[in-house]
Amino acid sequence: MTPLHYLLFAAMLATLGVLIVGVTGFLRGGAFNEKYGNKLMRARVGLQFVALAILAILFLAH
Repeated sequence: MTPLHYLLFAAMLATLGVLIVGVTGFLRGGAFNEKYGNKLMRARVGLQFVALAILAILFLAH
């Protein structure tokens, strides 16, 4: 496995982590969700973009 594979795995895990925290905060509601809900979902989208970009690089490299 190349370093890009490890970066892809890390980006996917980070995306999953942010998604879980965001959905949990959304379900609970309250001050945490009001303060961090939008930021967490933007972070998730950004991490998904990074993961897809790494995946595209890996596909183009092979």
